[in-house]
Amino acid sequence: MTMRPTFRSNREVAIHVPDMARAEAFYGGVLGFALVARSADQLEFDTGALRLYVNRDGAALHPYIPSLDVPSYVDARRYLEAAGCRTVPVAGHAELVYFQDPFGFVFDVVERPGTAAR
Repeated sequence: MTMRPTFRSNREVAIHVPDMARAEAFYGGVLGFALVARSADQLEFDTGALRLYVNRDGAALHPYIPSLDVPSYVDARRYLEAAGCRTVPVAGHAELVYFQDPFGFVFDVVERPGTAAR
């Protein structure tokens, strides 16, 4: 197995929903989260302690996706796959994948080169 990369939690979480208008009305209107960015397939909200990414996904198979920072996505992916993690396609983002641990939980990995062990 390759050398273990540094994994650090970040303050980002993604959810997947089938109806973007309803999601914007609820998270922006009802809960009052500040909408930071919008595209056809994603809403980004500042919730205070967390950054919430709401992704369009008609299947919504993975409703809650925590996110981890790594210094190198390529090294982390190679390491996780060697450890038996499955990759899970991200709806609307052909080039991205999530990772599924041995228990079925899904998480995101984001490359942030300044990530280091603390």
